[in-house]
Amino acid sequence: MDSPKPFLTEVYHQLVQLGDDHALCAGYERQEWRADQLADHVLEWLPEFALKHSELEDLDHSNAIRLIRRAAKTVYQSEKYQKRGEFGEILLHIAMRQLYETLPAISKIFYKSSANETVKGFDAVHVVRAEKGLELWVGETKFYRCIKSAIRDVVKEIVDHLETDYLRSEFIFIANKIDPNWPEAEALNGLIDHSRSIDDVFSSMCIPVLLTYESNAARQSFKIDDQYRVAIENELKAEFALLRTTLADKYRERYSEDFNITLHVIVIPLADKTQLIEYMDRKLKGLQA
Repeated sequence: MDSPKPFLTEVYHQLVQLGDDHALCAGYERQEWRADQLADHVLEWLPEFALKHSELEDLDHSNAIRLIRRAAKTVYQSEKYQKRGEFGEILLHIAMRQLYETLPAISKIFYKSSANETVKGFDAVHVVRAEKGLELWVGETKFYRCIKSAIRDVVKEIVDHLETDYLRSEFIFIANKIDPNWPEAEALNGLIDHSRSIDDVFSSMCIPVLLTYESNAARQSFKIDDQYRVAIENELKAEFALLRTTLADKYRERYSEDFNITLHVIVIPLADKTQLIEYMDRKLKGLQA
């Protein structure tokens, strides 16, 4: 199944020792930040985000409406939408696919056991076919208004999720949910098998992180130009460094060793988070009708 065309514009990119830092923007139309269009783009990714590989393979004109409605209901069935994290998870999925051409391994949102339940564990499980073999990409996201709060909370979550017992449990969950018809099923099962050392897994693992925040630059701009790119860099360059140094310090403090896992940090500046949530909420509920 083909992916939707790229929508988000890269306005900042910096390579670092262990990964890279990105800022992606929804852009502007008629001098307005494209919240409505971003919400539409999110909906285009719903089937790939929420359905199993075998369901995507079978998607056609005869079942498209039914499966898309099911995807919308699976992702989002809450009146308390201001506090939900699914929107951040979809944005993480989109960014990983657009920037790195990852392959979704499982749709964790599909495996919610009841409506309105928040799925625990990593916020995304993808893979990348690399020269050295299959890479496991396990993502984290914080769909926040404040960048510093997002950094604080995502660092804690990453450090917690890299506990050996937690990883073992998470790998069991992933292995149990891999669609056997997915082409990379055997390779991923081998990568996360319980007989392998966590150290070996770390050497083939990447952590993509997606954060949002309400941005003065995004709010005050009317188009993506050099002035806007400079303003975004001024807002974020120190924040990217803060995330990496804080993570390194907290990881060393917990595990008495250096953090050596590739980290890809992606930030999406928002002009108005509330407006974006309202657009996405209305469109998702419309699909469920």
